[in-house]
Amino acid sequence: MTTPLAVVGGRLLTELVDVTTDLAALDSTGQWAVVVDFEGPVTCARFAVAREAVPWPGPAWRGPRRDEWVSSLDEHAFKQGVDIIRAAIARGDVYQVNLCRVLAAPAPPDADVAALGATLAEGNPAPFAAVVRLPDHNVEVASASPERFIRRDGRFVMSQPIKGTAAAPDQFLPKDRAENVMIVDLVRNDLGRACSFGSVVVPGLCVVEPHPGLYHLVSTVTGELERGVGWAELIPALFPPGSVTGAPKLAALDVIAKLEPVPRGPYCGAIGWVDADRGVGDLNVGIRTFWLGDGELRFGTGGGITWDSTPDGEWAETELKAARLLSVASSP
Repeated sequence: MTTPLAVVGGRLLTELVDVTTDLAALDSTGQWAVVVDFEGPVTCARFAVAREAVPWPGPAWRGPRRDEWVSSLDEHAFKQGVDIIRAAIARGDVYQVNLCRVLAAPAPPDADVAALGATLAEGNPAPFAAVVRLPDHNVEVASASPERFIRRDGRFVMSQPIKGTAAAPDQFLPKDRAENVMIVDLVRNDLGRACSFGSVVVPGLCVVEPHPGLYHLVSTVTGELERGVGWAELIPALFPPGSVTGAPKLAALDVIAKLEPVPRGPYCGAIGWVDADRGVGDLNVGIRTFWLGDGELRFGTGGGITWDSTPDGEWAETELKAARLLSVASSP
């Protein structure tokens, strides 16, 4: 039986104390690992021991074959979805919708997300990587996320949405910047629901960042929490992350529900850690994320659809985002 653990924020958490679905617990005491599924379910796990993460000492990861992965939306269905979203934009229903597909393959025997997380850390290092292994609670996640959802230090909060992906720093299209600016405005509004009036600012807009195999446009939005506001208010104010929903958020979520045939689960949710004793925490946006469930290993990929999107271009972007991660996680 695999023991519960988490590798989050460069720390290894062990000796599970308790698990709750109550976000308010994150403002109590202790060291927590947090997983929030895109559809809303919350898992907060408190551990007794937190120490610096060390290289993985266990067996090497052996994943499914590359040709075993099957997509929840095939190329035709995904491109049809892009056309449907563009028609909704033309009607004025939405400005942008993030359309995703979930890839699934048979889980290897004795699959361990901690071993997968170690493989990802070596083959695709990411600033907000995370592993959470809680087999008794159906949470087994390994994330190589490049994107910060929420950083909190006392009353100071920061979100850093990513929108815009290219294979080279000079290959961004006008639609990439348009995507980013729309989502920054959405995140500003979301933070404004939890922060003091006038405190929300954008110190960085559309900054080009290199990541393994591609480049992203990254913006930074910060604010100061209203007094009395904690994790139980902050996370719902911003959730689901704007960069993986669209704008307006509620209308985009309606479109997503109609077009995506399977739940996203922890993909596009939030994964990270909270040190309740110090009032500090950091959650990623659960992109570039693998998870185990129902005998399968799953992985999500997607992108923001705007009026300037093309079906071919959007399909190619999802392939670009998935290619490196699948090559790292799959066996030859």
